[in-house]
Amino acid sequence: MTQRINAMQQSPALFKKFVEFSMLNKDSAIEQKTLDLVHIRASQINGCGFCLDMHVKEAKLHGERELRLHHLAIWRESQLFSARERAALAWTEILTRLPEQGVPDEVYDRVRTQLSEKELSDLSFAVMAINAWNRLNVGFRTVPGSADKAYGLDKAGLE
Repeated sequence: MTQRINAMQQSPALFKKFVEFSMLNKDSAIEQKTLDLVHIRASQINGCGFCLDMHVKEAKLHGERELRLHHLAIWRESQLFSARERAALAWTEILTRLPEQGVPDEVYDRVRTQLSEKELSDLSFAVMAINAWNRLNVGFRTVPGSADKAYGLDKAGLE
């Protein structure tokens, strides 16, 4: 795969602001391990190799268990995820695939049993951010692993 263009080089001011926006999620009401799962699941759905590669490596650096990473695509059938994580993954999927008729009350109500209004709001911004990154990287064919050294992801021990 050959990268089409480099958005960071072509639109440095926008790229910088979007990185700043994305970094605000690190201080959100949603814990890092759940954010890692959200980033990976949205990237799986969107077919973003760059983001999937990056967030699996980040999750590994954050101490995530490999079996949970393997089970993420089948989280509904797996017993490895908490009710809170399942709620976050359900919300991620519904916002990523946004149905034509909008988000059903049943999904919202189920998610609200696990997440506060603040947590749900913060999670929604995290889902917005990863979906935007996915679209940018899929559109421009950013090569998976191409920024590992710059982001310190080479330390994940995954090759």
